[in-house]
Amino acid sequence: MIYYQYMKSPVGKLMVAGNNKGLHLISFPKGKKRSFPEAHWVENQKPLQEVLRQLEAYFAGKLKAFSLDICLNVPPFQKKVLTALRQVPYGETISYGELAKNIGNPKASRAVGQANARNPISIVIPCHRVIGSSGKLTGFGGGIAVKQTLLDLEQQYR
Repeated sequence: MIYYQYMKSPVGKLMVAGNNKGLHLISFPKGKKRSFPEAHWVENQKPLQEVLRQLEAYFAGKLKAFSLDICLNVPPFQKKVLTALRQVPYGETISYGELAKNIGNPKASRAVGQANARNPISIVIPCHRVIGSSGKLTGFGGGIAVKQTLLDLEQQYR
C-alpha cells in the first residue's frame, strides 16, 4: 500500500508518498516531473508523519540532514548517483562532472545528469545542489525558480 499526502511549503504544495518501508516520492506542484497519486494510493497523513515533520523542519532551517528510510526502485547506476548525491553537504553545490568523479566515472557527467533528473525523492536526495560546471543553475524537475529557492533557503540557514 502506498500512502500520500500534500503539504504546503515555500516552493508550493508538495505531494509526498511512501509506505512503512520508506519514502517513495516527493513531487513538486509544477515542472516537468510533476506526479499525481495513482488510483490505488490512499491519502493518509499518519504513515507519513515523520517525513512531513522532517520536511517542515528543513524548510524552517532547523534540519540540515534527513534521517528517513527511502525506497529507491531505480537502476543500479542511478542508485549509485543518488547515493553519492546524499553526501553533498547542506548549503553546498557540486557540478555534474564532480559528481561523476565522486562515483568513479569522470566521463559520465551527462549520464549523471540524466540519473539526477530522474530523482524521485527531491529535497531529501538533494538534486537541487547539482549545478553546471560554469556555476550556472541547470535543469530541475520542479523548475529553476524552485531550485534557486531551495539553494537560497540553505544559504540563509547555513
